[in-house]
Amino acid sequence: MQQIINFLLKNSINLLFLLLLGISLTFTIQSHSYHRSLAVSSANSVTGYTYEKINEVESYFSLREQNDRLSHENAALKRMLFNTQDTVNKPPLTLPENTPGNYKVYEAKVIKNSYSSQENYFTINAGTAEGVKEDMGVVSSQGVIGVVEKTSAHYSTVISILNRKFRLGAKIKKNDHFGTLTWNGKSTGFAQLIDVPRIASFAKGDTIVTGNESTIFPENIPIGTVETIYRDKVTQNFTLEVRLFNDMTSLGYIYIIENKHKEEIEQLQEETKPEEQH
Repeated sequence: MQQIINFLLKNSINLLFLLLLGISLTFTIQSHSYHRSLAVSSANSVTGYTYEKINEVESYFSLREQNDRLSHENAALKRMLFNTQDTVNKPPLTLPENTPGNYKVYEAKVIKNSYSSQENYFTINAGTAEGVKEDMGVVSSQGVIGVVEKTSAHYSTVISILNRKFRLGAKIKKNDHFGTLTWNGKSTGFAQLIDVPRIASFAKGDTIVTGNESTIFPENIPIGTVETIYRDKVTQNFTLEVRLFNDMTSLGYIYIIENKHKEEIEQLQEETKPEEQH
């Protein structure tokens, strides 16, 4: 308390000056419309700036909520996209009202990701309780990233596209020539489309997408673009170096795809396999 009194006594002249200045400014503003409008305008500017900064802070802390909402919206959009019939070279297809599509889409987030070994996996925060099962396809907003390997109640591990064991039927988008997508374990930015037939036509920059033989992924999900072309001297088939659309070292929100007819298709295919000849 004594320090406050000493401060007031020491600075009494300056404080008195500020007080008189404040009183004079108040009288000036009240008696002149120009000064009054200028003061109001200045106050509004300060208030607006303050509110703007407060809004920026609030927006920053609400980013997680906004990301979650965008993830929900993206899942709904992808659900519609994957269930949309490709009308190119097909007659229009009329479905009965309220007929469900072939694919369900679940959303999740990557909570652990590996990309520096020969057999990479990542973990997502969705499991059987959310409807996730083994062998479901996993994509990001950029395209294919893996297939569900194991599940628990609330988590799942996914075999990454950057895994030497990963295999996926894929095709050149412009002409439907097929190959098998694999990874040679070298670069996180590239995968390889092997066994592309020698009659296939393609060029650097062509888009590679999922094929129509997969029971895991819908057709035409993006994978990457052709970067380099190699030819096998024995089979004369091609291997295409594919630059991946996804940055596999930085995965966030992802989507799990369920083909509701997968088991039916696989059972039918198994039953119609030709018997082994003895």
